[in-house]
Amino acid sequence: MLGAGTTSTDFLPLEGQGVTATGPAADSPILLILGLLLCCAALAAVYLAIFPPCAKISLQRTVSPSQQPSVLAGFTATATRVIENLLTQIRGAPALSAALEAAGLRLKPAEFIIIVASSTVVVAGVLLPIGGPLTALFIVATGGFGAKFLLGYLAGRRRASFNDQLDDSLQLMASGLRAGHSLLRAIDALSAEAETPTSEEFARIINETRLGRDVGQALDATAERMKSEDFLWVAQAIAIHREVGGNLAEVLDQVGQTIRERNQIRRQIQTLSAEGRISALVLMILPFGLGGILVLITPGYLTPLFDGPIGYAMVATAAILLVAGGLWLRKVISFKF
Repeated sequence: MLGAGTTSTDFLPLEGQGVTATGPAADSPILLILGLLLCCAALAAVYLAIFPPCAKISLQRTVSPSQQPSVLAGFTATATRVIENLLTQIRGAPALSAALEAAGLRLKPAEFIIIVASSTVVVAGVLLPIGGPLTALFIVATGGFGAKFLLGYLAGRRRASFNDQLDDSLQLMASGLRAGHSLLRAIDALSAEAETPTSEEFARIINETRLGRDVGQALDATAERMKSEDFLWVAQAIAIHREVGGNLAEVLDQVGQTIRERNQIRRQIQTLSAEGRISALVLMILPFGLGGILVLITPGYLTPLFDGPIGYAMVATAAILLVAGGLWLRKVISFKF
């Protein structure tokens, strides 16, 4: 029966329009293929986002054309080679290399000479308009002595640090020996755990022994290089132990106690002589400081010293007396025990 408001014509197909079967069953293969393609595209996008492709660089193209060495770099390399050849001919490279090594500077002799020469020229050029040609000439003449003084100061400070750390180093070595390690293993552990310069020196001992050098010779070379009488005792104690045997840990403890007492006495002496060292420093700096102040306040006050032979003689006499006084003060405040 037909409901109210409906006619039979509502259920009849329109004229010229066929009836087709539509639904999920007919479209499911196409939708499945589209879904798989979209999933693959999403996975590819995620992979490219996480692992972006790296541009491959040819091994032959190690330096970009825009990164070619500059003119200054080429001039520096040429000057370095020339200085190295000169040092080889005059046999001055080993001594300078040893001085740089003692100071803890990782520089070649030629590189150090270039740095000192360029710094001296720059300082002389800056002071030339202020102090005149004599001041610039004095800076150029004393540049090498200043570099030597700097190397000596750095080497002395490095050796002092090594001596101060020697007590703790012996304790660590003795602890390693008590733990059952061999001598070389204890030295290797000390090279990794100690502070510089102790770690550097003990690492060098390990490297020398790996190259075939005897441990005793490596220890003696370190004591000579660091100019440490305390470490020379350690090397002698280890050498005696290798010949006669015994408990090396107890020997190192006794040597460490002796070194500890010597360091205590050394610090007391430094404390008692601090006033004399400061007085010597003030007396050595005072002539140069007072002369600089006079040049700044009244530039023409010291001009008569450089106008005639009498002035030059006075300057030379003052320089000789200053050097003699400095050497005498150094002898007074230096203590050897």
